[in-house]
Amino acid sequence: MESESRFADWGWATAALLLTAVLAALWMAPLLWALSTSLRPEEETVLQPMRWLPQDWTLGAFTKVLSVGNLPTWMFNSIITSVAVTVLTVAISVLAAYAFSQLKFRGRDGFFLLAMVGVMFPFEALLIPLFRLMHQLGAIDTLAGIVLPQIVSPMAIYVFRGFFDAIPRDFRESAMMEGASEWQVLWHIFVPISKNILWAMAIIVFIGAWNNFLWPFIVITSPHMMTVPVGLTQIQDAFGVRYAQTMAAALLGGAPVAIAYLLFQRRVTHGFLAATGLK
Repeated sequence: MESESRFADWGWATAALLLTAVLAALWMAPLLWALSTSLRPEEETVLQPMRWLPQDWTLGAFTKVLSVGNLPTWMFNSIITSVAVTVLTVAISVLAAYAFSQLKFRGRDGFFLLAMVGVMFPFEALLIPLFRLMHQLGAIDTLAGIVLPQIVSPMAIYVFRGFFDAIPRDFRESAMMEGASEWQVLWHIFVPISKNILWAMAIIVFIGAWNNFLWPFIVITSPHMMTVPVGLTQIQDAFGVRYAQTMAAALLGGAPVAIAYLLFQRRVTHGFLAATGLK
């Protein structure tokens, strides 16, 4: 009986491993094809039949997009705006969540519900009001115009508040009895305890800001102010139908996000486990 149970467990584990391998292969196929296309000469990208591996390996497409196009400028703009959105979003969300979780003031629950109303509205529904606001602020076609509408995240406030609620109140009360201020309690107690969820949320916000296409596409008109997702739409105009250069630009544009995730993968996993209560 025990041997049959072990055989069944081994069978399920093998099936799960095979399914994972198939799903990983399906996910990797487009990425590997893009990489293969970017490493071959332009004339080879349209040859029939198609081959997975290039006949003539070359980095010419990468050299071309880095030397001729605006990709370095677009990447610089994406880095500046994504880092600014990440830092400001996390800072504002932590401060708001701490206030909603630990401070007592009139209308606290009402203000929190009002903040959560933002979750009910898709960003697309706010495009026109936000565009008019940015126009009045003179932020159209500026990096500030990209950043400002993205720095308030009701979902981040909700997640941080839930995490702060789970921290024993004795920590804060003991610190307050020792004469600590609210800022010292937040900075020296709540932030260190919450570092995993802070890192996880920061990575999520950074990836979202980097990949955001719709809002930068609307608010930016000058090529030198574009971010990577918007700028990639200009590759076709800049180089014509050149598949190798298009794939090279796409891979270079997505590389910083992939690197950031690989560097902080463990912290992101721990943050998700902490947020869901699994660890």
